[in-house]
Amino acid sequence: MRILVLIYEFPPVGGGGGRVAEDICRGLVKRGHQIFVLTSHIKGVPRRENRDGMEILRVPVGRRTPFKARFVDMLGYVLAGFIPGLRLTQQWKPDVMHVHFAVPSGALARPLSWITGVPYLLTAHLGDVPGGVPDKTERWFRWVFPMTPPIWKSAEKVCAVSEFTRQLARESYAVDAQVIPNGVDLEVLDPGEITVGQPPRIIFAGRFVSQKNPLQIVRTLGELDDLPWDCVMVGDGPLRPAVEDEIDRLGLRDRFTLTGWVTPDDVIEWFGKSDILFMPSLAEGLPVVGVQALAMCLAIVASRVGGFVDLVETDQNGYLLDHQSEFMGAEALRKLISSPERLEGFRKSSRRLASRFDVQHIVRSYEEQLRGVVRSVDAAEAVP
Repeated sequence: MRILVLIYEFPPVGGGGGRVAEDICRGLVKRGHQIFVLTSHIKGVPRRENRDGMEILRVPVGRRTPFKARFVDMLGYVLAGFIPGLRLTQQWKPDVMHVHFAVPSGALARPLSWITGVPYLLTAHLGDVPGGVPDKTERWFRWVFPMTPPIWKSAEKVCAVSEFTRQLARESYAVDAQVIPNGVDLEVLDPGEITVGQPPRIIFAGRFVSQKNPLQIVRTLGELDDLPWDCVMVGDGPLRPAVEDEIDRLGLRDRFTLTGWVTPDDVIEWFGKSDILFMPSLAEGLPVVGVQALAMCLAIVASRVGGFVDLVETDQNGYLLDHQSEFMGAEALRKLISSPERLEGFRKSSRRLASRFDVQHIVRSYEEQLRGVVRSVDAAEAVP
């Protein structure tokens, strides 16, 4: 198949959704398909390149930072991507489009599909669904929502990264969706021998935004200053100054490392030197860092939200937390930090659970769905 991938942020720009899309594209290329990615440009990144067999075209949208997309950046992707997208559909002649994020990528896919007849498969990642990340999207969904139902209804098929995302999409748009979780390459992510750190290392990886709740990490660990631990916070974002102030207020500067924005490979390298992923998020789809943490044998202490419920088996590889305590997660972390034997057992269990998310299975599932889109359109055209 010739597959045109529409996604407004793609590595090195963006977060987990882009990395998921990249893994899927790479896997489809290995299975013999041709992939062309239309995404957003940012300064310092080539406008066009061939990477791992994928053709990538980036359109200028005025984006300033890799870790945060403003509404104007997303709107810019829809506007700037239309003419290049139209040319690609007419000249490259894709069999199908794979669209990641109903908003904004779907807003580009629908007119392209309507004009050219190229069908699309839509993958919802959570933030593009009303109610998925209320603190981030509720304000603009109030006036964008009336324009979004046609994006979902025009998709030949819809996929969601978690059951939580699927249910939200059903409530808002009355569409059925196939759940295909985010995956990881278990051959590439090989943690080697498991050795609990001395002291154990706790890691957070994500954007420093309210959805990820990074301040909670500092406050919770402040309650555990009697135990041996260190913490690495990987990422960047608008809440970083507040996080640094809280670290200083609690006198924990020598126990925290803040890396700033790093590459996906750097994240994996940090995972290889850590023991526990701590993610007190307020909302999630199926977080890529969570699946990567499974593969890299990290115990997981995370909020009982979204896809984390699919990643954690309580008292086996981690703990799920409810938003009921000012120091959420302190008790769970204390159990793990104070018992290296328990922590080692949890880490080994995570690797066993990771087999559910092998990217090879995920790629084959998407291949089947994309072929189904093409077959359904061909069958419809064959009817006299």
